[in-house]
Amino acid sequence: MTSYPPAIQELIGELKRLPGIGPRSAERIALWMLQSRDARPLEIARVIRTVHENIRACPRCGFFTAGELCEICADPGRDAAQICVIEQPTEILPLERTGVFKGRYHALGGRISPLDHVGPEDLRIDALVERVKTEGPAEIILALGSDVEGEATANYLASLLREFPVKVTRLAQGLPAGGGLEQADELTLSRALAGRTAV
Repeated sequence: MTSYPPAIQELIGELKRLPGIGPRSAERIALWMLQSRDARPLEIARVIRTVHENIRACPRCGFFTAGELCEICADPGRDAAQICVIEQPTEILPLERTGVFKGRYHALGGRISPLDHVGPEDLRIDALVERVKTEGPAEIILALGSDVEGEATANYLASLLREFPVKVTRLAQGLPAGGGLEQADELTLSRALAGRTAV
């Protein structure tokens, strides 16, 4: 049975390893790279290599950086009194795009999930505790998911940080903009009622 040459098969195999890329998508991408004048595969390869060699996790917050610290941690204008704790570094940009939060961040690198064999020791929790000791923030904002693992992680952090003179808060949770009551689940509605504000 006729197949692609080994080099193309190897490219397809590597592309299939990418998240969200199945066998058919990998094949289409590989053929596009070979046949399209706009593909510029050598440029793609160069950029991937550059990112691989130069980008690393910021040692303080976990965001991406090419320097000693990321742009946020190196900014002296950021409010050092607030640290917003998130699960993954990719969650920093959506918060930054709001333009509301002016403090610092700390990415845990995941969340406590016993079913996935992820415990507190697998996350950057020790680094967070060290930051609380050395930086002395006034508030830790837990911006974690509202699912079971996010709740477990938030509760663990809240109990761990009780021994420090720091206020621990969570993001308010409630109804999404443009959403109606009939689409909301009971947990969302109860949190929306509990977190109501004066108008």
